[in-house]
Amino acid sequence: MFLQIECQCPQCGAPAIIEETDRLFSCGYCRVKSYLLDKGGFQYVIPNKAPKDRNLIFFPYWRFKGMFFAHSEKIVHRVLDISHQAIESQLFPNTVGLRSQALQLQFISDKMEGRFLKPALPFSHVMENFKSLYITGIPKPVLHTEFIGESLNIIYSPFYVKDKIYDAVLNEPVSEPLPPNVDLFKIPGGSPLWNIEFIPCMCPYCGWDLDGERDSLTLMCKNCNRLWQSGRNGLKELPFGCLQPKDKDTSVTYLPFWRIKAEIEGVQLENYADMVKIANLPKVVPKKSAEDPFHFWAVAFKIRPNMLLKLNRRMTLVQPKKRYKPVLPDSKMVQVNLPISEAVESLKSTLATFIIPKKFLMEHLPDIKITAKKYKLVYIPFREEHHELIHPEVNIGVQKSMLKHARNL
Repeated sequence: MFLQIECQCPQCGAPAIIEETDRLFSCGYCRVKSYLLDKGGFQYVIPNKAPKDRNLIFFPYWRFKGMFFAHSEKIVHRVLDISHQAIESQLFPNTVGLRSQALQLQFISDKMEGRFLKPALPFSHVMENFKSLYITGIPKPVLHTEFIGESLNIIYSPFYVKDKIYDAVLNEPVSEPLPPNVDLFKIPGGSPLWNIEFIPCMCPYCGWDLDGERDSLTLMCKNCNRLWQSGRNGLKELPFGCLQPKDKDTSVTYLPFWRIKAEIEGVQLENYADMVKIANLPKVVPKKSAEDPFHFWAVAFKIRPNMLLKLNRRMTLVQPKKRYKPVLPDSKMVQVNLPISEAVESLKSTLATFIIPKKFLMEHLPDIKITAKKYKLVYIPFREEHHELIHPEVNIGVQKSMLKHARNL
């Protein structure tokens, strides 16, 4: 289930409800389309029902939604939706519980009243705690863990102080009576320093209207044939390519993949011949292909963890080498909603799916280091069947229902 967020149209001020995965906002009143800039994670506040004479304190929580992978004798994966204190404290609840799913939240802004406490625990520290929790019961040794998620944000929950700390949503105490020397207003904080930022959906190159779906991380300009992605200071152009289907008469749907050139330490994997050797593939490498640079391939769309690894593995081992035309697909396409930063996080897991022998993997996986250097988005045509999308050359299919339900991950 997604967070529901109250917001206002940046053009006419009309109220609206959007979901946490929404990036493209179309106002139902003025019809103007705007794009939400992601400047390192969104920040939300839970609406309160406190008496008007109370001085509110807003306590921060990290919230992560995504996938967890752990490597031991086999790869274990889970889908997570978790929250945790962003300040270590025994006085406040440890998580926001189900409120992030049950209540409509708001974006914070610097115009909000109350004291917003400054997060003190880095997210990496919080995730180490989660890792310790989720590897319990997994056969040891655990060689590698990683979190792959499309949602990382801060949620502020409202409280106020009388003799105890009171939850400002239910107006009920959440702590024991406070000692006289406890002063919560000495905790670093103040007015919020974050605001949501919308930008017009206009091509920075030609000024044409940009197209995309609600949850798309990319916007396309069909006038000048360019693809754009969100940056910290606005839209930036995204390098892309498109494979053309062999059979022009077949109905196809294009799936987006990240093609990533990486520097790999701890294992020899620079070209196609290295990959065939390390994966122990039963094939003879043609001389003309042996020195072709090795690339990782990773899905650029949300899919369940087991299918994510399966697609990454198959596409990486196939190493599509055809020329990619810089032309936007002229058929149906699945939108990009898994960012390159998260695709990079999955590379070590992808490598672990095809290294043979497993003894080598168990000995060397912890020491392998992968650093992404260059990337390109590539649209791959899949033949559309009744219930699934099939790529005969890669020998893999994707259920349409799986793609539909994956958008809720």
